[in-house]
Amino acid sequence: MHGQNVSHAHNVTKRRWEVNLQTVRAVVQGKPRRLRVCTRCIRTGSVQKGMRAKEAQRARAVLRPSALASFLRS
Repeated sequence: MHGQNVSHAHNVTKRRWEVNLQTVRAVVQGKPRRLRVCTRCIRTGSVQKGMRAKEAQRARAVLRPSALASFLRS
């Protein structure tokens, strides 16, 4: 998005609102990769952040699906 900063003296300068992207290590199709994702995706659990592939396989084998989902979000 773009817009303008307006000071108390009504001086107008142009500005931009950038997307808040973070570089995270996430599991994609069972393999860890570095991705640039928005903070909203990290917060909602859309991205499985910070797990290594072997840890993810071990978690899938031990936990039932509903417990696995909450484990992967944390």
